[in-house]
Amino acid sequence: MTEILAVFRSRMQAIDCNSRLKINGLPSVLVNTPKELNIGCGLSVKIPQNALPRAKILITNGRYSAFYGYYTLQSPYGGNRNGRSPY
Repeated sequence: MTEILAVFRSRMQAIDCNSRLKINGLPSVLVNTPKELNIGCGLSVKIPQNALPRAKILITNGRYSAFYGYYTLQSPYGGNRNGRSPY
């Protein structure tokens, strides 16, 4: 299963984004940013890949100055593989 991380440089903006997505009916979870990424405040918002189009609109409209970008999170066999997403 592929999930997307929306990475932020601000904890408050990550928390706000997670709330915004949930209020608009999108499944999202606040998670620790993987250390391998060496980015941000330590918090990211995990979004299912199928919810990405709507999430991108809400994140763009939120005008988050601390938004860093999207990363893919894949765990096909129980492990994590992180990488820069083309999204």
